[in-house]
Amino acid sequence: MKTKSRIASILKADCLDSAVTGMPTFYLSELILQNDQDFQLPTNVRLGHLAEKIVSELIKLSTNYKVLYENSQIIEDQKTIGEIDFIVENSIDKKLIHMELAYKFYLLDPSISSEFINNWIGPNRNDSLHQKLDKLKSKQFPLLYHSCAKSKFSTIDINTISQALCLLVSLFIPYEFNTKLPPAYQKAVKGYYFNLETFNSIDNPEKQYYLPSKKEWGISPSENEIWNDYKSIENQMNTSLKEKQSVLCWQKYKEDHLSFFIVWW
Repeated sequence: MKTKSRIASILKADCLDSAVTGMPTFYLSELILQNDQDFQLPTNVRLGHLAEKIVSELIKLSTNYKVLYENSQIIEDQKTIGEIDFIVENSIDKKLIHMELAYKFYLLDPSISSEFINNWIGPNRNDSLHQKLDKLKSKQFPLLYHSCAKSKFSTIDINTISQALCLLVSLFIPYEFNTKLPPAYQKAVKGYYFNLETFNSIDNPEKQYYLPSKKEWGISPSENEIWNDYKSIENQMNTSLKEKQSVLCWQKYKEDHLSFFIVWW
């Protein structure tokens, strides 16, 4: 994994705004950064924690924000009841922000509900955008006002802190889906998804593939340099699908690059 490509992918990721989330938005584009964003990345963490680490380092490298607290566990009666991702300070106006961060991949299943926001699910159908937003609103953001948080952040006035969400997403729509999405979602669409039968039907010998590891998800496929034919990825792909693990696949065809999910369901 190229470090610079991974960092750039987070910095350029699309952020769902308040029109979708109903919460104030913290945009990484607000960070004033020098041209060279390069730093060491941890190798033994999951994708979500990797994204947190990158965002933390980007804020620290910026000239207009600084991190006061990060990954702060809130403990009550010797039990962790939650964690606050970031409290940052605007270096210019000195305002404080409690910022929650999420880096998610959602697929649109229009059959779930007549409520559009309820139709975005994780690749393996075990999480959803709706559930994530509910948790943020009911648990994550109220945590700041818990009595144990006040003692944790005793050096600052909790009542002066605003709250904002940085929800970085890559969205995928059904193959040959023609319905126009609301603009707030459309800008974050990175590709489509289909089942194995459809994938087999549209494969041809000129197409080359790569199955990125989870830590590579979200990087542009055009950054990739290792490509294989279908036969070279077939066993790995089939094994994952049998284990009910949807597969993210990058494709190179002539000069075009695509990103799509092959789902087991």
